[in-house]
Amino acid sequence: MPRTAAAGVRWPRPLLPAGLAAALGALAWLVLARHGVPYAFDSGPHRWAVAHRPPAAVTAARIVTGAGTGPYPPLAAALGGWLAGGRSTVRRRTRSTVLAVLVLVVGQGLRTSLMAAAHRARPPVADWAAQTSGYSFPSGHTASAAMAAGLLAWGLRRVLPRGPGGVAAAVCAAVAVAVGCSRVYLGVHWPSDVLGGWLLAAGWLAVTLPPLTAYLDAGGGPGGEPAGPADGGS
Repeated sequence: MPRTAAAGVRWPRPLLPAGLAAALGALAWLVLARHGVPYAFDSGPHRWAVAHRPPAAVTAARIVTGAGTGPYPPLAAALGGWLAGGRSTVRRRTRSTVLAVLVLVVGQGLRTSLMAAAHRARPPVADWAAQTSGYSFPSGHTASAAMAAGLLAWGLRRVLPRGPGGVAAAVCAAVAVAVGCSRVYLGVHWPSDVLGGWLLAAGWLAVTLPPLTAYLDAGGGPGGEPAGPADGGS
């Protein structure tokens, strides 16, 4: 398996992004095959969520779901990119930050294009516990939160020792999962929308992070020095 020289992070071979893309394509086909009409695995969790929404839980879900929109995804991506620069100069760390944000923005563009192509209707408006707009598949909050969390985890893994870095990455993943689940709980997305957002984010990161890591480890551009993790990294 390929491995980054600086961070000791093992990256997947092309089989992983191909598998994720195939899974996303299969899920999109299932959605389009019924013109967006939900399956039992969609309607069951949706009905449960609508029937179990005390005010405190709804408030908590709205707070969690906010991590998938507004300034939070680009800020998380920017921080991940800055951290990924390691011991390199401010100029190269800035370049790393810009590239990480670009990964997020392009990924969000892909999500928007797929959503427009699928034009799946959201659950009934009467079931919504949060304001939203646009089509439903794949979930935008879910995809943005997952991509941002992945970029931040990538940066943290490059600067922290193996144990703390793994814990920090797990926390980032937990936030991404929580945002996706909040979209179903608030009644604004079907579970398959959320799954589609996760698959899209995972596939996009699997495509972009290995070459971005290699670029940074090679010096971040012509004449650059290897980025490397901060002291104590592994």
